Amino acid sequence: MAPPTPEDGGSCRVELLQVPVLLWARAADEAQDLMREFAVIVLNRDRVVSDVPARLLQLIQELQASYGPVGETQAARLEQARAEEDSTIARLAYEVPAGIGDDLRRLAEMLDETDEYCRSGQHLLSLATSTGARAFRDWFFEEFHRQLDGEQPTPWPSSRFAAQIREAVSE
Repeated sequence: MAPPTPEDGGSCRVELLQVPVLLWARAADEAQDLMREFAVIVLNRDRVVSDVPARLLQLIQELQASYGPVGETQAARLEQARAEEDSTIARLAYEVPAGIGDDLRRLAEMLDETDEYCRSGQHLLSLATSTGARAFRDWFFEEFHRQLDGEQPTPWPSSRFAAQIREAVSE
């Protein structure tokens, strides 16, 4: 049976397996710092240096309006795991609208553009996403896309992203 499509209004189950809590936490912390800095830049209209901050914040507002509480339960579970100093969460399951794939793609592309903006280093305190947080982010988005296309989940330790980090650490 084919996965649900946006046209049929169905939802899909996406499972993240063996989620690395510390990498998730790092990615979340970095994103929160960046959003805070971008909000300040957008509020300071006298110093318009790029439209990247405004476009990212606008996209996030759009996605929050469209998808509301999707992921709140999982975020709370991750925060609890972080507080309890767990290293992994065996399984996080999301029920998402079938049409979320295009919006996730837009967000991933915008985050890549944001990293480039941060690498320019001219107007920010925040740096581009760290290697570990970027690997986690890429795995997260890839898992959603793969599973929305009907593929089976790939646990973090078995992913090419985890392998990239292991290789970088061993060099």
